[in-house]
Amino acid sequence: MLDAMTLPELTPAQRTDVELLARGKAEKSRTLREMNLPETPESAHTLLLRLGIWNEAKTPYADRLGATLTHLTLDVPDFADEDRLDLTHLPAYAIDDEGNRDPDDAIGIEALEGGLIRLWVHVADVAALVPPESELDLEARARGATLYLPDQTIGMLPDALIEKTGLGLHDTMPALSISLDLDADGNADAVDVALTTVRITRLTYMGAQAKLEAGEEPFVTLARLAHASKELRDSEGALSIELPEVKISADENGASVTPLPKPEMRFVVQECMTLAGWATAIYADDHDIPLPFATQADPSREVRGEGLGVQWARRRTLARTRFQPSPGPHSGMGLDLYAQATSPMRRYLDLVVHQQLRAALTGREPQGGKVVAAHIAQATLNADATRQAERLSRKHHTLRYAAAQPDREWEAVVVDRRGPQATLLIPELAYDLPFSTPAPVGTVLRVRLVDINLPALSMRARLV
Repeated sequence: MLDAMTLPELTPAQRTDVELLARGKAEKSRTLREMNLPETPESAHTLLLRLGIWNEAKTPYADRLGATLTHLTLDVPDFADEDRLDLTHLPAYAIDDEGNRDPDDAIGIEALEGGLIRLWVHVADVAALVPPESELDLEARARGATLYLPDQTIGMLPDALIEKTGLGLHDTMPALSISLDLDADGNADAVDVALTTVRITRLTYMGAQAKLEAGEEPFVTLARLAHASKELRDSEGALSIELPEVKISADENGASVTPLPKPEMRFVVQECMTLAGWATAIYADDHDIPLPFATQADPSREVRGEGLGVQWARRRTLARTRFQPSPGPHSGMGLDLYAQATSPMRRYLDLVVHQQLRAALTGREPQGGKVVAAHIAQATLNADATRQAERLSRKHHTLRYAAAQPDREWEAVVVDRRGPQATLLIPELAYDLPFSTPAPVGTVLRVRLVDINLPALSMRARLV
């Protein structure tokens, strides 16, 4: 191996040769072979770092996985005039993390006779501007999902489309709205889907939480409905998994990892989105509309108890969510049928859901089940590359953040063990790593993080 005194100077051709391997665009490197170095992307990455050609901010994972890193700049049409249900008199709120740039859903309520409450979940009417097989649709399908990296976001659709369709970015907005008429116990009396015009107020989770704690409506009623819904789903076997979550940000100067607060309103919004997905699936099933229905098999085993170790074990029992053009149960959510419907700006299969619903609502024939199945296959493959690129890039920048604090002590929890080998979870980083210890699951340790290797995406923990 090369030491610091034998680092070569690469010619432009050699540099290109090494970079192609590091980016996963070539399988071999003559330059590395001549230097007696392994011809692997990790080895190429290491050399580029040591030569100062790349810096620690560089992440090659999206490139290696074939995820698109170019911003989409296709022209975006305007909304056409069409009949819509006017809901601008009903307050509704798009509630997101601070700094969110693509507000695609909002919630509100309407009081009905007989004590029922109509929950409205408004979703950006992206399908109005992205019809099936249009140039925008084909490009979104090829990407599968928006790519969220710690240092940049690459949209599934153009920024100009977000500006035109984002809820709360203009005084009134077109939307595709999903409604559920709920009783006090969270039971649904009716569901519906409509093309609407809405007026949306944007709030952060913490801003909405302050209003909930102050006893303001509709936040109090929304919270009550969300808790009632969750209790019903729990009674049907829904699994709740509470593991640490973090926000990771990065630029040329460094990286930061910040634990995500979990105010009650984050749960309320998530539960409303779950209800919207359930209602969408019911509506589509009732009207024979093929959708990318989300399904999940029963857990491999039941895990009871509390603590991070139990949450970790519970997550491992979950089967992967699968998509199919016909309804099926989603056991993790405790629902008999379900469809993801609230993120058409960011997930292609959500956009397909909207295209199918919009076709039915406007008197056109939705695409058939075989076409939907083909879309599922292609979009899932492309979205999988996007999610994997996100995961590896987040891990990379988490290691950067840890490497910048070599003397820091971290709290780590033993969440799993296989013989002498354990898995440690560092809650502040939402990061897990292997560790040899006889300590039982649930034990809290104090560790330092050492031997951080960015190209290998690895580090070790050492007891303090």
